[in-house]
Amino acid sequence: MMAEAGADGPRLAELLALGRRLWEELEASTEPSSGAPAVQDKVRQGLDALKQAAAMVTQLELFSENEELEEVASADLKFMLLPALLGALTLKQVDLSKRREHLETAREHFLHFLKLCRNYGLGSFQLPSSTSSEDEARSSPAPRDPGQPALVTMAVSRLAKIERYKQKKELENKLASMSSSVESGTADEDQVREFYILQIQKWIGTSLEELESIEQELVILKSRDAARQAPTGSRGPPRPARTPVKPFILTRDAAQARVFGAGYPGLPTMTVDDWYEQRRRQGIVSTPQRVPGTSDEEMQKQQKETEEEEEEEDDEEALRKARDWDDWKDTHPRGYGNRHNMG
Repeated sequence: MMAEAGADGPRLAELLALGRRLWEELEASTEPSSGAPAVQDKVRQGLDALKQAAAMVTQLELFSENEELEEVASADLKFMLLPALLGALTLKQVDLSKRREHLETAREHFLHFLKLCRNYGLGSFQLPSSTSSEDEARSSPAPRDPGQPALVTMAVSRLAKIERYKQKKELENKLASMSSSVESGTADEDQVREFYILQIQKWIGTSLEELESIEQELVILKSRDAARQAPTGSRGPPRPARTPVKPFILTRDAAQARVFGAGYPGLPTMTVDDWYEQRRRQGIVSTPQRVPGTSDEEMQKQQKETEEEEEEEDDEEALRKARDWDDWKDTHPRGYGNRHNMG
């Protein structure tokens, strides 16, 4: 069915051309910020035009699941791009408070476009896992192994991206060589049909890439929202309050405490012994253990004997070294081993 013109409004082809032109201008824009008013105005205008065009396509029933690609008129093939363009422009909105809503809306547009292309047999691709199980069964030739190792999955994904990139470059080169003749109206119907099919295939690759990015960003946003909504008590039990320590001046004796205390009457002072005794009572430091059955005199005697033994050992060592040195001098004359000065 050929697209019809509106009696009291813009034609369907004009709305599609306006939305596509605005998208191309945004892609080539040199604005430093995507949130600039001029940029967002173009985004809103493009979305409005494409939404009107999509409503007209639905009303005219240009596409149906029960028809083949050959049954679609060549001039109507370009209107299959409407959902993809809607998804691309939706992603260019920068309202952070509605970012998740925009991502989900764009995902629906891209999925609608991919399902439409799959129904008409345009390209061989697999829909993302976010679609229904029925869609996955129809799009996938064989069920995926749920136990597939992560490394193999990453390798397959990488190869698929490389293949899509090569196909994208080939399609861009073909489209560039055909665009002038199609836009000027000199191309025949077969060339026009091939041109629009190539455009659709190019947007299939773009939609798959955008869907992967959308899924990754949605995971981040969901994690952030869950962290914000989590109760504070789930982060762990609160730490017990510690008793504040009063400041004090540590001195060596009572006399020094009186000297320092005179200059700082607001600060309590204590001697080292007082501080040690206070810490001992609090159980922070322990008193040296005494061997049962020993008195202070016996401990002092043992300490004295130990010191005397150490001194005797030191004296014996010094005496032995002196005797060895004397023996060496008796057997070695002065200058022994001095070969340079020959002394």
